[in-house]
Amino acid sequence: MAGALLDPDYRARLANPGWSDAEQGRVHAAANRLWPRALGTTPWGLAKVVSLRSARHRVRYGWRLARPGDALVDVLRAVRAGWPVGMLIGTAIPRHWVLLVDCDGAVFDCYEPSSGEVRRVPATAIAGARLGILGFPRAFAFAIPRSNI
Repeated sequence: MAGALLDPDYRARLANPGWSDAEQGRVHAAANRLWPRALGTTPWGLAKVVSLRSARHRVRYGWRLARPGDALVDVLRAVRAGWPVGMLIGTAIPRHWVLLVDCDGAVFDCYEPSSGEVRRVPATAIAGARLGILGFPRAFAFAIPRSNI
């Protein structure tokens, strides 16, 4: 989804279901070269594959850990500037990636890929580990643009 938001040519190819299904496998493989796929996608792996699509804008993605009581200043700045931000969520361990795609004040629009829905998530819910609306309560990491925002 992040790639589709950042690259219109890539977005157009996703309309082909056969290509889209195969591309999902290619993206997972590229993100997890040295990491067992069964353990999910690492923050550095997600940052790497999103950077492939943001390169046309001369932007590279990096990652950072979520912190208790996080003010999310960099996350808010990135999303307000139009950059999608990946958020790794879970309970005791990281389990699932979601995508922060828009922001209205201190409330994010969050694409939840399991349901295909965009859900409203207050920044305070992220900082306070109250993300039940996304299926898991706690943020662990963010994949975020590191330049030109």
